[in-house]
Amino acid sequence: MPVNENFIINLQGKSYVTYEGLLDLAHQNDLKSMEVELVQYPDKNNGMTAICKATAITENRKFIDFGDANPQSVNSKIVPHIIRMASTRAKARALRDLTNVGMTAIEELKTEDINNDANTKEYISESTTTITSPPTKRQIETIKKLSNTLNMDVNYDSLNKKTAATLISKMLDEKYKRH
Repeated sequence: MPVNENFIINLQGKSYVTYEGLLDLAHQNDLKSMEVELVQYPDKNNGMTAICKATAITENRKFIDFGDANPQSVNSKIVPHIIRMASTRAKARALRDLTNVGMTAIEELKTEDINNDANTKEYISESTTTITSPPTKRQIETIKKLSNTLNMDVNYDSLNKKTAATLISKMLDEKYKRH
């Protein structure tokens, strides 16, 4: 199944997928859980480069990949969040393998690769800072199904896209007894 066009960004004539789009498609492809491990902590000796390893798990397969981030590969607002950006990039790469999406994720691009296109700048700003937008309909549906299965109460008012994704991952771990 293809990526929803709402999750595709055109930049200088080339198409890029968003992390959100990869996650949406991964859930449609039976993503069971996602794990991230910090492989390299950023410090002065490594150019402040964080490296993360992500593992996307379905019922029958594991998809593993790495992502890195350093002050030269992110915009200045993201520099304090290098580890989170490395994590997002690693997850995006693992999800691209899981979903068989050949497009590079927009989050994988270096800051200087991004032009001054207003839509792209707005997306990058939103996606690489704390995500405060509400959860997607699909996230809410998934949480409702899982909370019913697990007999859990969920405060939907406190959720945003990022916390909803984290909650889904934790609920899937609980449902499939992966701790």
